[in-house]
Amino acid sequence: MRATTWTRRLALAGGGVAAGLLVVTPLAVADTTAPPAPPSSTAPPSSAVPVAPITLSPEESQQVCGDWVPKLQKRAKNLTDRINGGAEVAGSVANLKARSADQKAKGHTAAADRLQKRADKRQSRISQLSDATSKLDAFASAHCKPAGTK
Repeated sequence: MRATTWTRRLALAGGGVAAGLLVVTPLAVADTTAPPAPPSSTAPPSSAVPVAPITLSPEESQQVCGDWVPKLQKRAKNLTDRINGGAEVAGSVANLKARSADQKAKGHTAAADRLQKRADKRQSRISQLSDATSKLDAFASAHCKPAGTK
């Protein structure tokens, strides 16, 4: 009985050391010889940093075009439909505004203000969703072949 307890403890300790080495090794190997460049006033903002191209294998490209792009397009469409829905659609801007008016009528101004802010923020998401949809469509037209072509 004693040997199995010690064996388990050694196995757990060895596993912990191995996991620790797996985490620490990439950090130790990372190249830190070049110091970061100091920010300059003429440098573009961080959001304007160019993005490196990504190379996909044919299998990965097929998975992206066959699985991910349609799922993301459907998700963006469903979110847009929900946001633009009527007052009876939970999560829509109209629903949040109706709930805000109801809370204001009951005298709960803090809750009404929170609901109104949520409605305003959700309305601003429409432009982000349309940008994402246009990017997905552009990617699909540029990189995804129709089912009948090779």
